[in-house]
Amino acid sequence: MDEEQRSRKLATAADTVIMYVEMVIYAVVCLVLVLGAVALLIESVKSFFEDLDEGVLWAATQMLSVLLLVFVFVELLGAVRSTVRERRLVAEPFLLVGIIAAIKEIVLIGGTERIVATSDELFSRAMVEIAVLAGVVLLLAISTLLLRNSATRRKEVEAETDEMVGEA
Repeated sequence: MDEEQRSRKLATAADTVIMYVEMVIYAVVCLVLVLGAVALLIESVKSFFEDLDEGVLWAATQMLSVLLLVFVFVELLGAVRSTVRERRLVAEPFLLVGIIAAIKEIVLIGGTERIVATSDELFSRAMVEIAVLAGVVLLLAISTLLLRNSATRRKEVEAETDEMVGEA
């Protein structure tokens, strides 16, 4: 066996070990995300009933904020699943996480500022923050749309290429 063959075997073995380590790390991340989402769900129900003393609007706003955080956990879980399935980093789930996180903040600001806003300055600051977050949501949504259209176009081109190769 020459040096090049030994080097290739070593590289293949190292690649296999790294692949298994990567899968174990992904599995641990998935487990943590699932546990975190379940814990947040339990906490949101518990907190909702505790926060009812502050008013239904406050309790519902706080619960919605936590539930949107659960959605972030679930989307991150989906992102890990897509990464494992595709064997490459997929951008779309992370864009969706960004959209959900921005919407969560909009809901939180909108819900709390209605109750807490006592001055025009606080109200103006909250409206600017909501406008910036809405802009972020819009940009992320456009990015997601462009990404989906790009993927669809790429699949169409691949299908046309496969047809042409089949006819030849």
